[in-house]
Amino acid sequence: MVTSVNPVRGPAQPELGPSLPEGVRVRILRTAHGDRRAAAELASALTERQLTGLDPLPAQPPVLLRAYRQEVRALPDTTRRLLLLAAADQYPVDTHAFLRAVTAARLDTRPLVTAEVAGIAHATAGGIVFRDPWTRIAAYETASVTDRRAVHLLLARVLRGEGESPRRSWHRGAAALGPSRRLAAELRAAAHTARTAGDHALACALVERAAALSPEPSERARLLARAAADAWRSGDADRARRLVAATDDDALGGLLALRAGNATDAFDALLTAAVRYAQEGPEPARTDHPQHAAVHLLARATEAAIYTGDLRRCREAAAVADRLGIVPPGTLGGLAAAFEGRYDDARDLLKAAAGRCGPGGDPTLLIHSGIAALLLGDHTAATTATVRAAASARAGGDGVTVPQAMEFRAYADFWTGRPRAAEAATLEALRQAYTTGQDNGACHLQAALAMFAAVTGDEDVCRERAEAARSYALARGLGLPAALALFALAFLDLSTGRFAASAARLRALAGFGPGHGHRAIRHIATPHYVEAAVRTGDTRVARAAHADYDHWARTVRSSDDLALSARCRALLASGAEAVEHYRTALDLHASGTRDFERARTELLFGGALRRLRHRTEARDRLHSALEAFEHFGSPQCAAAARTELRVLGEPVSPVRGADDLVARLTAQQLMVARMAADGATNREIASRLLLSPRTIDHHLRGVFARLGIRSRIELVRLLGER
Repeated sequence: MVTSVNPVRGPAQPELGPSLPEGVRVRILRTAHGDRRAAAELASALTERQLTGLDPLPAQPPVLLRAYRQEVRALPDTTRRLLLLAAADQYPVDTHAFLRAVTAARLDTRPLVTAEVAGIAHATAGGIVFRDPWTRIAAYETASVTDRRAVHLLLARVLRGEGESPRRSWHRGAAALGPSRRLAAELRAAAHTARTAGDHALACALVERAAALSPEPSERARLLARAAADAWRSGDADRARRLVAATDDDALGGLLALRAGNATDAFDALLTAAVRYAQEGPEPARTDHPQHAAVHLLARATEAAIYTGDLRRCREAAAVADRLGIVPPGTLGGLAAAFEGRYDDARDLLKAAAGRCGPGGDPTLLIHSGIAALLLGDHTAATTATVRAAASARAGGDGVTVPQAMEFRAYADFWTGRPRAAEAATLEALRQAYTTGQDNGACHLQAALAMFAAVTGDEDVCRERAEAARSYALARGLGLPAALALFALAFLDLSTGRFAASAARLRALAGFGPGHGHRAIRHIATPHYVEAAVRTGDTRVARAAHADYDHWARTVRSSDDLALSARCRALLASGAEAVEHYRTALDLHASGTRDFERARTELLFGGALRRLRHRTEARDRLHSALEAFEHFGSPQCAAAARTELRVLGEPVSPVRGADDLVARLTAQQLMVARMAADGATNREIASRLLLSPRTIDHHLRGVFARLGIRSRIELVRLLGER
């Protein structure tokens, strides 16, 4: 194939500004199909609300497209007609019928040579490949209405295979000259077929075209709302926002606000919509779960309340459900009961919700089962429910729900001591959340990654991710990620011996109101607060916090929560009494799943035994803790265990596997080192890991120092030897 330099693109691709929010940057690149020149043009035209992610992004870069259209118009008419046929076959719906259409119409394909020489497109055995998506769009949009109608009718005529009826209907609808009830009905039916097959992008295109052909304004509004729901489920958040702006659908507006706006506004909109659906009955065009519309919206409203940290809202939603005769999701009733101090009722409601985690269920309700299991301290059930939620979402083509499931699976991964494995999965979920316009979910995942970094010793990454999460969360009233990020920083302080700083952060966490803190995070942080407070000699507030934690632990009978409560008692006691509480804690840990916390209990117990001069048992406990921390990849906690052993006069072996890169580097450093050895630049590594180039540079300097090398060449050689 003969190609030429594209004068429109020029020799270099511009970089997007470093001040662009990560979620906006990722979505701009997706909208621009990865073309950085198009992305730079889109970014330069953003309004203030678009820059903050509140409004949808522009759909196309007008200046770039204008130049591309000029290129296409310069081609001969016969070449342009073939390119139009290929473009209509691919944009905006891919129908794979170009070659059949060429054969049916007996078209001469030799004029395509002109397009190849111009570097615009080339022919393959499977059809036409355009230089890039914008050229394809230009080839379609430069054609006349008459020519476009002709190629759509030709493509519809050849699409007669099994399963091709939705795409045939698309081309029939695209060829329509004006409103048509018959075609609108055909497109609605085709959209239902596509939706059932999990192809929400195709369903969106079909319903949107049906709306354009519908003669009734009220029907058009309903269809646009249905198209917006399909666009959302396909992962195209900007298209969903543009569509929903043409409707008055508070349910969809609330859902979009929940995932990328103000969570308090989302709660109000979702609760209002739930009331309307319960009183008037669901309209199938306006919700993706019409058969359970009100219950589904109450579940979403519960998520909004959880995000804000204003759990009083759960009580409000539960009261509305009771007034309307709706059985609310178990998570909603459980949180409302817990907020009111009715722990027995909360336990029963949450257990019922956690039990609804069978395979193949509704992804949203499975996520709520996972949340309920987390609140009960059952991390095995939480993992099962969230994994099934992700699988069910993928099976239904609902990829937008997958990162939502990962938000809550991350808690189970953290508590069960899998930070290194969980970090990679959470990072991928973060990328998906940004790509699908779920910046609130991305904020929550950033806070989870800060927690993993705190455990694995990546102090700079912990601080950067925590700051990113907190700055975004405080602007959106998201108490859950704000509190989790603060907990990550407090845990980092605690594990590195900065006890006063840790206690101060955890005290602040307890005092935060809705939009800044979270009762659930305050609850799970209580054992760490007790430890930090005891280390600084301030036990009065710690005893009060422990009393409430112990009340909940005894109510739900979670082995892990009871173990941590016993550890708190040990920290608040002394002498033989403390020893007995530690023994009780370890007995309970044996029946639980929080292996990382068991190791921390052994570390604290070993230190207490050393101070009581029980040297033999202290040594055994500390060695056990050290081995566990090395397995988990938690260098600070491992260092604390070594310090205790040295005080005992116990010879301590060097870091296990000192010649092993996994042992010598933190998880993030190892990832950066491998990418750098593969030839990635600092900016490319930063883009993949969703960190700043400054942090990547700091990591590489740390890698060089720990490995005793001075250059990337030495790094390539060192990694190549393993």
